[in-house]
Amino acid sequence: MKEADLLNKQMDALIAFRIKIENPDGTNHHFVNWSVEMTKLASDVAAAVSQTSPRVTSPQTNSLLSPTGTSRSNSRSSNVSREAMPHMDAIKEIEQSLEEQSEESGDDVVLNGTRVISSTSTTVSETKAKKMDVSRPASLDVLDRVTISNTLETPRSTIKGILNVNKNNDIVFGRENLQKVELQLQRAFIEFYQKLRLLKSYSFLNILAFSKIMKKYDKITSRNASKSYLHMVDNSYIGSYDGVTRLMERVEATFIKHFTNANHSKGISILRPAAKRERHRTTFSLGFFAGCGLALLASLILIVRARNILGMDGSTIYMETLFPLYSLFGFIVLHMLMYAINVYAWRRYRVNYPFIFGFKQGTELGYREVFLISSALATLALASVLANLDMEMNKHTKDYKTLTELVPLILVIFVFLVTVCPFNIVYRSSRYFLLVCFFHCICAPFYKVLLPDFFLADQLTSQVQAIRSIEYYICYYGGGGFKSRDSSCKKTGVFKVFNFIIASIPYSFRLFQCLRRLFEEKDRMQGYNALKYFSTIVAVAIRAAYKLNDTTAWLVLALLSSIISAVVSTCWDIVIDWGLFQSNSRNRFLRDKLLVPQQNVYFGAIVLNILLRFAWLQSIFDFKLPFLHMEAMVTIFACLEIIRRGMWNFFRLENEHLNNVGKYRAFKSVPLPFNYDEDDDDKDE
Repeated sequence: MKEADLLNKQMDALIAFRIKIENPDGTNHHFVNWSVEMTKLASDVAAAVSQTSPRVTSPQTNSLLSPTGTSRSNSRSSNVSREAMPHMDAIKEIEQSLEEQSEESGDDVVLNGTRVISSTSTTVSETKAKKMDVSRPASLDVLDRVTISNTLETPRSTIKGILNVNKNNDIVFGRENLQKVELQLQRAFIEFYQKLRLLKSYSFLNILAFSKIMKKYDKITSRNASKSYLHMVDNSYIGSYDGVTRLMERVEATFIKHFTNANHSKGISILRPAAKRERHRTTFSLGFFAGCGLALLASLILIVRARNILGMDGSTIYMETLFPLYSLFGFIVLHMLMYAINVYAWRRYRVNYPFIFGFKQGTELGYREVFLISSALATLALASVLANLDMEMNKHTKDYKTLTELVPLILVIFVFLVTVCPFNIVYRSSRYFLLVCFFHCICAPFYKVLLPDFFLADQLTSQVQAIRSIEYYICYYGGGGFKSRDSSCKKTGVFKVFNFIIASIPYSFRLFQCLRRLFEEKDRMQGYNALKYFSTIVAVAIRAAYKLNDTTAWLVLALLSSIISAVVSTCWDIVIDWGLFQSNSRNRFLRDKLLVPQQNVYFGAIVLNILLRFAWLQSIFDFKLPFLHMEAMVTIFACLEIIRRGMWNFFRLENEHLNNVGKYRAFKSVPLPFNYDEDDDDKDE
């Protein structure tokens, strides 16, 4: 009810805002009448609650009936309803014409779809006058008592907040600000409606459970005791109170009228989105592309062995030039496969990942959709590899076709264009969500950090080699090496320096995100997390110096910094991110609540995470195998890191889900656009 009151105040300000935009001079009273005509949420709530009380002729009761003229005769529900919402009766919106009509005729008046019963009783009229004798406020006066809330969600608002520019957040009347305010209030109404739906479902399930329990009891004991007990439940607050249902109806009416231009079907579809349905087309396409990918992979292996490509002299040139180009797609496909496995495991163990990530209901991708995208990309990449292998790879042969060498670049451009395509194809909402999170990672200090943002930044820290592949694309095609299959640009000092600078970029994203959260939330753990990523950046810088100056001193420093960074990161993964090794836990060395019943899974994940965390030390020791090219070694260790990240994802979201359940987090907090002056005064007091 408090939130309904807040939303009512927000709607007052929104209506005044709209009036100000449409009529800046404030001379046309038509807009004032239009605003009065709009139904206030709190007034509707008060009417809805009053409708739960019985229609009586007592002088102490003001009778309000629903449009259908039905009411619930339950005194306990009526009393509780009036006690639960005393503040809602204070704010009412009554048109002068209706008041005059009611006074003159004494007949029933329908106000906002609600019938107000007139009475000839003097006492009833006096009571009604006391409740409704509220002067109609001038709508534009509300704007003198409100300011725009600065949530520091954009770079501009963040900089203004730091520099204390426009500290009072005075309202700037414009169409752009109006759209932002409407969008925020729309989100707030949607979230509030979902709360009401969940509350109603909670009440229904409890009553249903009690009914089934009593039915089972009667069956076992051969008694007929359920009737009296269920009668008591039906007459109780949870069984008889229908204020939630009526409040839902009022929210629907308000939302449809104010935010969907009286389009009922559109408003209901937004408030109650349909559950996502599995499509046979997705399953068929998944099977088709998966089969094509496996067939192309088998063909690639057979061609390599039949032509003895790895034993030819030209294989070294191929591994140094084209293999790094195609490995980019291998990293992306593997990461998507791991994410698909994560989604399947989260659904299997009922981790509410759509809520954690903040996906709109019905827009989240299931594991089939993710598998479909990864298999389609794998099919395109393998087809491109086979196209290149049709060429003679002898290093003495210069007859390389430029168009064939451009195949990897064409594929990268195609994937990029599909990702940023504005048309409603290939899961546009998910692509847009990914791009927004990526942009927030790039502008980490200036945007409010949410879980999807730092989760994506963590994924990027495991895709360092993929980012280096993009650097090689620029080197290979920008320098013209593709014309003669020449990769000598990788041996330049500039390329080596940028190779390590690029490796530190994802860790810099996470560092800035932690600092932003430390600044906002005043949480010391975010400071410690920032130090963890800073140690990783230092380790990367020292390894870069060691590669440029191959001396014993730099080797020792690189080894020490890398080990320290790996130890700190491993401990943070297990203790903080996964929530394991809790003291006094009933599951030894783990935590109290586990979604996976087999404890050996957690111990195996701990051991595997430690081993894979230290696998990247091979970059310092230059560990080599005689039968594998160095590029293949780098790719293998990069794939191991992606697999480790996929394993980390499951336990990280499992821990987040358990924290949400333990703290009863079922909804996201939505910031409201307007801030009332009296709210600030209450906070100061």
